[in-house]
Amino acid sequence: MEISLIRHGRSLLNDNQRKTCEEFKEWVNDYNSNGVIEEKDFPHTTQQKVAHAKVFITSDLKRSIDSARLLRNNPYMITDPLFREVDMPIPSTRLLNIKVSPQMWSVLFRCLWFSGYSSNCESYKHAKLRSKQAANQLIEYAERYHSVVIVGHGFFNMLIAKELLARGWEGKKIKNSKHWSVSSYTLQ
Repeated sequence: MEISLIRHGRSLLNDNQRKTCEEFKEWVNDYNSNGVIEEKDFPHTTQQKVAHAKVFITSDLKRSIDSARLLRNNPYMITDPLFREVDMPIPSTRLLNIKVSPQMWSVLFRCLWFSGYSSNCESYKHAKLRSKQAANQLIEYAERYHSVVIVGHGFFNMLIAKELLARGWEGKKIKNSKHWSVSSYTLQ
């Protein structure tokens, strides 16, 4: 049995200008509603896992669905919000009109999220519980179909991977690139 976790492709959103916290919130909405850059080549390992998958799953976010369609020209896939990326806790205050890059805001808010701050989003504790549900679902598919691929998101895939490892699955992230990267887990 094998479960492969693939991170979605690069977003079409190419705006890296410095932003206030309020502008960053809009940027996140744009990021979630944009698709991905249409690429012709994908890492070899990613292509192999996709080709052999009996079950092909995506989150319900556009970048995940679009990435799956680029990887596998097959209309049949399971789209499930259970596998959606964890939102960041973006406060509704102005934060003194500080402007930093979207990447800096992301690092700051993700660190706060890991530290327990979850204003206006799912908490780390709840995300870990959801990752257990996601792992359960993936294991059920793997038991039935032997080979499963999920085209998902960086942080939530990481939480699923930790859960699979805690349950005795073996695997690791295959180093190739940030986008289209694959982590593969097997149970002997």
